[in-house]
Amino acid sequence: MTSVQALMSGSGQLQPPVPSCYKNRKNAQGLPGPEKKLENSLPLSRVRFGKRQRMDYFAQQLINGLVLGSIYGLIAIGYTMVYGIVGMINFAHGDIFMIGGFIALITFLILISFGLTAIPVILLVVLLVSMAITALYGWTIERIAYRPLRHSFRLAPMLSAIGMSFVLTNYSQVTQGARVKPIPPFITGGYTLHESPDGFVIQLSNIQIMVVITTIVLLAIFTWLVSRTRLGRDMRACEQDQTMAALLGVNVDRTISMTFVIGAALAAVAGLMYLLYYGLVDFFMGFVAGIKAFTAAVLGGIGSLPGAMLGGLAIGLIETFWSAYFSVEYKDVAAFSILIVVLIFMPTGLLGRPEVEKV
Repeated sequence: MTSVQALMSGSGQLQPPVPSCYKNRKNAQGLPGPEKKLENSLPLSRVRFGKRQRMDYFAQQLINGLVLGSIYGLIAIGYTMVYGIVGMINFAHGDIFMIGGFIALITFLILISFGLTAIPVILLVVLLVSMAITALYGWTIERIAYRPLRHSFRLAPMLSAIGMSFVLTNYSQVTQGARVKPIPPFITGGYTLHESPDGFVIQLSNIQIMVVITTIVLLAIFTWLVSRTRLGRDMRACEQDQTMAALLGVNVDRTISMTFVIGAALAAVAGLMYLLYYGLVDFFMGFVAGIKAFTAAVLGGIGSLPGAMLGGLAIGLIETFWSAYFSVEYKDVAAFSILIVVLIFMPTGLLGRPEVEKV
């Protein structure tokens, strides 16, 4: 069974398999020794075989990185939504993602205990229940922790968000325990895209397809919601000027509450995808994933929805390729180092817009 550390790395295989053409061969005396100038000493067909295997390994890690980045992108959208409208960072959003994962797990166990075995029905019920309850969490947090401090000094909502993050983390630890909660795989099978002569296989699993398709569909729905509906117009109006929006008849409190509700619902979907993909949840996963998603939102341009998804994909690809080709222990260092470099040359992120000061 795959270890928890390997699962948390976001890469199916941490170390690439060594091609047979790179293995040490015996020297003239029959003793093992390293091979020098390999490409000059091997036949051209074997050199091409080694290059092809490296490309296969690269393609597999590309698939893994896109899936991980899709999960980060779903969480990052919640960060960028709240910041775009309220102008604050909801540091408890990662823990909302964790709550969504636990609610999905509990709903799974309840449905299975009732004897329900139809996987599509189970997934649909779990998705709806986790989105509804997690959205209620988001609405409650906004009413309790953020709305009373909306007109306070600038640091007050941020401190309240950090405190709410600790409350949710310890609440989950007390109620669900500190151990990792695994589940058996519900969605199995997949497709073999390519198989090399030595047995290395490029695989695309059904759960990976499900994660990517779900992300694309939700991003399309949310883009339509923001650009084509009355709620979306209210959100854009509050983003520009809350006082003027209120004078024009926009219910600012309701719009901000709906923003938290939608962001929490997207985090619940990300929690469900995480549970299905990695097969586990724990009380601390919200902090780690939240920091990565916040990094993705800043990298893509805080306040930009396409930028949040682009940043999530970038962080997922960086982590996966670094884990695969270098050291899994330093994948976070690589991601944050690239963030620093990008922000030095592009302070607003990849797709961010410079903030215009209102006079």
